[in-house]
Amino acid sequence: MQSYTIGQAARLLGVSPDTARRWADAGRVATHREEGGRRLIDGRDLAAFSVEVAQSGAGEGEVSYTSARNAFPGIVTAVKLGDVAAQVEIQAGPHRLVSLLTREAVEELGLEVGVQATARVKSTSVHIDRA
Repeated sequence: MQSYTIGQAARLLGVSPDTARRWADAGRVATHREEGGRRLIDGRDLAAFSVEVAQSGAGEGEVSYTSARNAFPGIVTAVKLGDVAAQVEIQAGPHRLVSLLTREAVEELGLEVGVQATARVKSTSVHIDRA
């Protein structure tokens, strides 16, 4: 399972590293230490926490995730697999994006809860890139 540093988690949550560190210090999201001593957050824990933060509106004010090419970096919070199709949900700061794609694409990209991914929006289509 992928793990994230406090700084990476902050970027995905749309908050400052200091805010993410305070949340970790307060026990709002579980961390563990790697061999070098850095604190890491398990991807599944971060995915669940990102949904909680988005629902509570606990981010730092208005965060914009627009950029050239409309990219929304975030974390996968849900994957529903069918026989042929799949549904992937990404929490990108305060934004929840849902994309329908083939099961084969989900498997090839290795998309699962806790994985960092980017949703790219063009017109009415959402494309998912694995980070």
